[in-house]
Amino acid sequence: MRSLRKTVVLAVLVSVVLVLAIIHSWPTRTYTTVDVWQRQGLLVERNLDERVPEVDHRYSNIPIHVRESVASLLARNGCVCEGESGRVNLPFAQLLFPRVSAHPLHTAFDASELEEIKRRRAKEFRSFQKRLQSSADVLMVAEANNPFQYPTQGVEVRPLKTIIIPGLALHDIPRDHHTVNLTATLGTLNVAAEVDGVRIRGDGEMRMTLSSSLLPNLNRQLQFVTYTNTLFHPSTVDTVQLDSEGHQATFIIKIRHKTTPKLYNTRSKGEYNISALVTIATKTFLRYDKLQNLIDSVRKYYPTVTIVIADDSEHPKSISGPYIEHYIMPFGKGWFAGRNLAVSQVTTKYVLWVDDDFIFTANTKLEKLVDVLERTTLDLVGGAVREVSGYTATYRQTISIEPGEEDGDCLHMRRGFHHVIEGFPNCVITDGVINFFLARTDKVQQVGFDPRLARVAHLEFFIDGLGSLHVGSCDDVIINHATKIKLPWVSQSESDKTYAKFRYPSASSDATHTKNGLLYFKYRFQCLTHN
Repeated sequence: MRSLRKTVVLAVLVSVVLVLAIIHSWPTRTYTTVDVWQRQGLLVERNLDERVPEVDHRYSNIPIHVRESVASLLARNGCVCEGESGRVNLPFAQLLFPRVSAHPLHTAFDASELEEIKRRRAKEFRSFQKRLQSSADVLMVAEANNPFQYPTQGVEVRPLKTIIIPGLALHDIPRDHHTVNLTATLGTLNVAAEVDGVRIRGDGEMRMTLSSSLLPNLNRQLQFVTYTNTLFHPSTVDTVQLDSEGHQATFIIKIRHKTTPKLYNTRSKGEYNISALVTIATKTFLRYDKLQNLIDSVRKYYPTVTIVIADDSEHPKSISGPYIEHYIMPFGKGWFAGRNLAVSQVTTKYVLWVDDDFIFTANTKLEKLVDVLERTTLDLVGGAVREVSGYTATYRQTISIEPGEEDGDCLHMRRGFHHVIEGFPNCVITDGVINFFLARTDKVQQVGFDPRLARVAHLEFFIDGLGSLHVGSCDDVIINHATKIKLPWVSQSESDKTYAKFRYPSASSDATHTKNGLLYFKYRFQCLTHN
């Protein structure tokens, strides 16, 4: 009887803890819904003419009232590596009351080498800034009452080609004679047609002058002004200056090749042809029994989808069969190196990444993920992974970088998402997802996987893709995860022991230091915070 009461009390306590955990993790924030659908036809052009005036000291004596709720959102360029203190050491404390921890990343290096690491990192960062920045980054303000009309953005020319500069005009100002000077730095100016009553000087040169006593004629002539790029330097900009009787204006012309499209002939008619659209990629290491279970489950639902396998086992076994590509790597080459190899062999429009211990079920509907990517602007969409316990995880992460000073920036990762996707109520916009995702192959290949991350890595891929990968997550496409429960009466095999040695290194291991060292040097982070 006493044993029964103990069992009941224990069950009640466990139930209370689980209910508290569910209540605490239940989303209380109201999320907005955003439209990321790909519409048919031309996109509506929008005129984004932002005017940010420079400080005028004539008005500095006028008092202001700071709105702290808005001012606090501005970047301060002084991030601090701080976590939350006062953690309570209770069972399930992190689950019930998750606190933000902070990890200074410079500790990945010995004190004797840290200064040299900082110096080299600073040098590399300066070089990176020089490659990244151009005249397109300079703030340009179209001042009020400026008589010029000119394009503020959207003017492009291909290297060494010619265009008509759109939108040039001079506002009506009282004057007997009007003169407009145009100056370029990476090309020459000319006119595609001449207008009576307008004098042209310097045509075919970097500086050209148009003058006339008739303003309508001058404006007509400005409609035919051309720009020819003469210095081959693609992916840069030319800064064109206008001046007339003390008035000045500046605008930029982007010089770049048109992006070459990368199209995939899927030959789909009507419903999605998953075999033509999707390749499944995975990385395996020693776990051939789990890999075979994955293959068998895939074949049950998608018998003709190609599976690409990267394998860095010490004694690789033969894996053969229809629609299977097995690539052998050097022993222990690593997790991200295997991802690179597998993804590099994909030729379909989309690649589905899965771990080798996942199992397809009737809920693993790839058609749903394909539909999301086909009908939205997303580059990558994750699904959900169901554990043996019944818990389903999406591992949604928001990632942000807070600018710092000389010590570097701060990387902040939080569980959650940004918005719900319009038309897909089970899908959200986020920055990082679980190891089960469908992505545009060319975008994944573009971001790539750092092969130095051998066994402990995942979100680093999404850090590399931050700003270029548009990421979503859907919780209604589910894949099962093979059990990790170790039964005490079942002894581990030698391959399992070897796998565990590589897969689960200690916090003080070289793998962890390598990871933190990359965060510190490669990304120029000083700190990582996460919950």
